[in-house]
Amino acid sequence: MLQPKEITLTAQDGTERTYVLSKFPAIAGREIVTQYPITAMPKIGDYKTNENLMLKVLAFVGVPREGAEPLRLETRALVENHVPDWELLARLEWAMMEYNVSFFSKGLSSISWDALGAKLRPLISQMLTASSAPSSDPVKQPSES
Repeated sequence: MLQPKEITLTAQDGTERTYVLSKFPAIAGREIVTQYPITAMPKIGDYKTNENLMLKVLAFVGVPREGAEPLRLETRALVENHVPDWELLARLEWAMMEYNVSFFSKGLSSISWDALGAKLRPLISQMLTASSAPSSDPVKQPSES
């Protein structure tokens, strides 16, 4: 684990869970950071791709073990066993993004994914519109004369 950092998060039932965050290696970090926000955007994103990226993110999260290296959450089963609810999962994902993406840790964490999506949506829509060909040949409107 690169630069491990221990954090404690609270689950829906009020129990506290301890996790070990780590920095992303360069190439995995590039893949995650460039795709994660866009794949999570409603109506534009791709849930399955985002889910796969979430699993890649959590592979860099560990659960502390007495006298051993943290157990990394490298499989879906390990995530399900060590992350008890979806809210804690979201907090854990957010904590990883804050730890691994400098603009989150430098005071811009108030930017939400919704706000980011709202800013990117028009740009993406414009790019998709410009790159798509008309689906049918334009037909002249009948003249009114």
